[in-house]
Amino acid sequence: MRRYLLSWIALALACVWGQAQAQGQKLRILTWADYVPADLVAAFTKETGIEVEVTLSNNEEMISKLRATGGAGYDLVQPSQDRISSVQRDFEIYKPIDLKRVKLEEFQPALLEIVKRNTTIDGKLYALPYLWGTDGLVVNVKHAAAVTDYTDLCKPELKGRTSIRLRRPILMGFAFAMGKDPFALYGDPKAYTALMEQVTAALIACKPNFKFFYDNKDQLLNGIRSGELWAAAMWDTGGWTLNRENPDIQYVVPRSGALGWLDTFALPARARNLDAAYAWINFTMRPDNAARVIKSVGNFSAAQGTAPYVDPRLKEQFRMAFPEAQLKNVHWYPAIPPGIEEIEGRLLDRIKAAD
Repeated sequence: MRRYLLSWIALALACVWGQAQAQGQKLRILTWADYVPADLVAAFTKETGIEVEVTLSNNEEMISKLRATGGAGYDLVQPSQDRISSVQRDFEIYKPIDLKRVKLEEFQPALLEIVKRNTTIDGKLYALPYLWGTDGLVVNVKHAAAVTDYTDLCKPELKGRTSIRLRRPILMGFAFAMGKDPFALYGDPKAYTALMEQVTAALIACKPNFKFFYDNKDQLLNGIRSGELWAAAMWDTGGWTLNRENPDIQYVVPRSGALGWLDTFALPARARNLDAAYAWINFTMRPDNAARVIKSVGNFSAAQGTAPYVDPRLKEQFRMAFPEAQLKNVHWYPAIPPGIEEIEGRLLDRIKAAD
């Protein structure tokens, strides 16, 4: 009897210790604004006992922080899929994904394949898809219905009525609108530079049309709301937000195709709590939970089966912007090779400085 009593006490103590350990766990996530909504964190902690600590960042800061620590300080990070492979080759700040610990059936196969193509190194996968979206055009059709591609922002009748953000996506967008494929030239720096020189010349010639180069979303949204701007290069969710306020303002997928981005789950090389990281990945990709993220950020999840949980207005805006043919025409950002951004940076500075 005494032996059974001792065994029962040992088992009870083990359960209490296990619960205490789970409650004492912390998952440290480095991510973008709105990617980890508070209600999702609360549900995860309630289900698992694991606390979540969120640090907001962007691609450049994520890379910088992980380089500085050799991949320590966080258990899960969320860089864009085009910013992983070259950084990993140079600095080894990530560790491979253990696919045995991931519920792959929760992911959309097409998006999973895009990320596999861009983040696999020596047969090892370094990321999984999380959220995706596009860059295109926002147009007030009452004033600028003829704007259907990036280069249309340069039409003479739109002088002082358009805006762009002076970052690499506008270089890519103008290149595609000019009938070129910049991604196909990533492996040829000389040819890539020549194409970017052509794009730079076109953007400098277009400067009289740009009311300003916007630096943040509020500046752009307010410029369009006020009627100061009639058309701009912009991301999809911003356009859909404006459309709900004013039906004349529409998100337009360019004739040459929208630019597609994919943000990911990635594991830092010195992550401490991998169990919590994999638990979070599997939890957030469940359709009902993925829909919470969609509601928070406005972009679409890489999870399968979210449609029944998504706001009908957002689904309709998506359907209008992306009929099947348009969605197939999205230009997904491939992995960025070394040296490309330096070329772009010099040319963006030239555009900014040009009279």
